[in-house]
Amino acid sequence: MYELFQAILNSEEKTEIRQFLCTLDTKDQRYFLRNEILQAFADYCHQSQKPAYFYHSSSLGTLINYTHEIILERENTWFVVRPRIASQEVWKLTSDFTQFDLITPKEFLDVSDRLVNRYQSHILEIDLHPFYQASPRTSDPRNIGQGLTFLNHYLCNQFVTDPQYWLDKLFQALQAIQYNGMRLLIGDRIRSGIQFAKQIKPAITFLRELPSHQPYPEFRFQLQQLGFEAGWGNNVGRFKETLELLQRLIDTPQPSLLEAFVSRIPAVFRVVLISIHGWVAQENVLGREETLGQVIYVLEQARSLENKLQEEIKLAGLDCLGIKPHVIILTRLIPNCQGTFCDLRLEKVNNTENAWILRIPFTDSHPEITNNWISKFEIWSYLEKFAQDAEKELLEQFQGKPNLIIGNYSDGNLVASILSRSLKVTQCNIAHSLEKPKNLFSNLYWQELEDKYHFSAQFTADLISMNAADFIIASTYQEIVGTPDTMGQYESYKCFTMPELYHVIDGIDLFNPKFNMVAPGVSETFFFPYNQTEKRNLQESQHIQNLLFHQEDDHIFGKLDDSNKRPIFAVAPITSIKNLTGLVECFGKSNELQSRCNLILLTSKLYPDEATNLEEAEEIQKLHNIINQYTLPSKIRWLGMRLPSNKIGEAYRIIADKQGIYVHFALYEAFGRSILEAMISGLPTFATKFGGALEIIEDWQNGFHLNPTDLAGTAKTIINFLDKCESHPEYWQETSQWMIQRIRNKYNWKLHNEQLLVLAKMFSFWNLIAPEDNEARDRYMETLFYLIYKPRAEKIIPHTQPQKQYLPI
Repeated sequence: MYELFQAILNSEEKTEIRQFLCTLDTKDQRYFLRNEILQAFADYCHQSQKPAYFYHSSSLGTLINYTHEIILERENTWFVVRPRIASQEVWKLTSDFTQFDLITPKEFLDVSDRLVNRYQSHILEIDLHPFYQASPRTSDPRNIGQGLTFLNHYLCNQFVTDPQYWLDKLFQALQAIQYNGMRLLIGDRIRSGIQFAKQIKPAITFLRELPSHQPYPEFRFQLQQLGFEAGWGNNVGRFKETLELLQRLIDTPQPSLLEAFVSRIPAVFRVVLISIHGWVAQENVLGREETLGQVIYVLEQARSLENKLQEEIKLAGLDCLGIKPHVIILTRLIPNCQGTFCDLRLEKVNNTENAWILRIPFTDSHPEITNNWISKFEIWSYLEKFAQDAEKELLEQFQGKPNLIIGNYSDGNLVASILSRSLKVTQCNIAHSLEKPKNLFSNLYWQELEDKYHFSAQFTADLISMNAADFIIASTYQEIVGTPDTMGQYESYKCFTMPELYHVIDGIDLFNPKFNMVAPGVSETFFFPYNQTEKRNLQESQHIQNLLFHQEDDHIFGKLDDSNKRPIFAVAPITSIKNLTGLVECFGKSNELQSRCNLILLTSKLYPDEATNLEEAEEIQKLHNIINQYTLPSKIRWLGMRLPSNKIGEAYRIIADKQGIYVHFALYEAFGRSILEAMISGLPTFATKFGGALEIIEDWQNGFHLNPTDLAGTAKTIINFLDKCESHPEYWQETSQWMIQRIRNKYNWKLHNEQLLVLAKMFSFWNLIAPEDNEARDRYMETLFYLIYKPRAEKIIPHTQPQKQYLPI
């Protein structure tokens, strides 16, 4: 970057940058974000009649296209530049335009504090860099999120460098695996790594003399004499293959061999999935607007995970010993449960043998049980006690310790950290959607937002849990480090200020192997292609079709003039982020879209008096206002009712029957469960370019990513697709089939849980060989918890009024 700055200052472009900054100075603001900077520069180039190359290819153009923020001060101008993904620098341009200086994070955070008039000369600085200095890390930003691959290569290289040390470590890791005190894999007869390696060959020789399908119990005694216990395989063939993999790994360590071997080792039997903040049940309720996607994710993950664990245990030959998997979804018990099962302590997960929902009540200091639902923004004061109570219940329910704890969202991840620290169990974090990057300037103006959102507690909890986690699952690369144009969710925690509270100098190491991309799946029980007619219920289809296009109901708004038009479908909660108002306005402003399509919306509510908070009520009213403004009641159907998953799945398929499309128009979407559901149903799907949809759709034929701030451009993109469908009748089917195969090949729960379990085993092993760094890190997290998080959380007084009841229709 230094050479680029010198090129600007030592050329005619020095005048250009001065003039451009003068145009910014005329605006009524001191702080500019990337989209504002790019638009202002485009306007400047146009007004000063610059040649086309100047915008992109001049030195100044290159700088502006790298710049994500600009702060104007009287003395200096500050440029936050991001020349590469996951690499951010701050440069100061002096007021006399003679020098660019690279500044420290502390200096920039001081500037940010001055911007909001909250500068302090002395403030707590949080710096996690020392805890990652000695850790192995990738150097290529393209490899961020592929931690397992990196770790496999690293461990194999270390094995080659010091084979005796790593053989001993491998022996210790395998020797530690047990179930309820029962030794698995390695018995007492083997006492060292060298002895272990020597015993492999005679075991393989013995097995080669036996029939491949002979079951484990029939040769168990002979293998025990050699020092090998149960867990290597359910029959001769499987047992021998696993030992041969191990022999090859010891002889010639290779990443592929290491991962293949680890995937066969039965080391996970009991798993906790934590999803706390409410309405986790199966009958009559699947979350609420702020929890729906997460609840579906966790329930589907639990079912699939139990199946995968059963498969592993059977293939390892452990089912004959009575070993069974046990999966628990840990959540909050809500006494005022509004006719749901959320007041039951224990509920079996449907279609499983041993997966359960365990509910623990929130209690206060008396301790009295808190009866009503509490918003995810207000539950922070309950979490420490919840974790303590949950630990006792989990140990009793499991009759032992879990092997893996998985947190979901900020609150679940914090509880996972507390439990993991206490039980000494491997911790996995899943963010789903972090609030900090979703809410613009939420850290800078946290004091103004504190009464409503309590971001000081939440952002501190995020810092604690993401650094305490052994590994982190992200659905997409963008979730971690964004794109060249946008910052990732985790990247936003790298360096930021909470004025008058603390500065985060270095909040997370994005290059650490703890980051791993593991895409979620979608349930094909409820969501499957429209052309699988044998799986569809004709009577149910007719009912849903009437709901979508014809039936009159108090919970349905709009009466279509022509129900045969191609439908545009959207399913979303009513929030400003999900941006249904933007989609309706886009439709209302485009006469061509209206002439060719109907717009079908599926939400849970229809009227402002059904809302559970002011923001939701305002969004609902705004939707009604836009519909009336553009006279859309005869071109739109708005269903404000809560449908169960099987009915939503059929709704997608009915839209596909009519060769419709699906639009996900969120201002930002970390991943987007409904995108998977629509695509697997066979719907050509258009989605926001801000977030994970970039990777889900991969912009097939360059036409399915939308800018939700560009309504005219969105309408044009959809119309282009409609034109292609009309000129080439097979185009809709081709697109539909590509969407179906894309989800089946990459977004399935079987693949998800295979990757999850390999990660859990590998990072458990990693903890055995690098425990010192973890202990220092965890002590630092405890300090943040007790000195910052806990005092702030204790000040929160939740609003616990009963929520209005909206059951399925």
